[in-house]
Amino acid sequence: QVQLVESGGGVVQAGGSLRLACVVSGSILRINAMGWHRQVPGKQRELVASITSSGRTNYADSVKGRFTISRDNAKFTVYLQMDSLKPEDTAVYYCNVPLERNYWGQGTQVFVST
Repeated sequence: QVQLVESGGGVVQAGGSLRLACVVSGSILRINAMGWHRQVPGKQRELVASITSSGRTNYADSVKGRFTISRDNAKFTVYLQMDSLKPEDTAVYYCNVPLERNYWGQGTQVFVST
């Protein structure tokens, strides 16, 4: 059984920073891509950032230059450093790992106040 547990969400003022972490556990030998998505009520879940096992990254245009995704392969952990946060970054953030199927974490709420 594969489990993803996110942490690090919270309330922050605009311009502030948060760091999310997602630990993957279970019967896993290797993880290729890892990613972060976010969702606000009434909208589709959207990709925020992804990273391959070799460290290649991809970002949504809305977060480029402000967010940084990284990973620790030995710890099966992926991070999302979020800087210069804006109110429009408010959402529930989900960790995602595609293995034999897509696995998702339970989500962590990020609220950015004006």
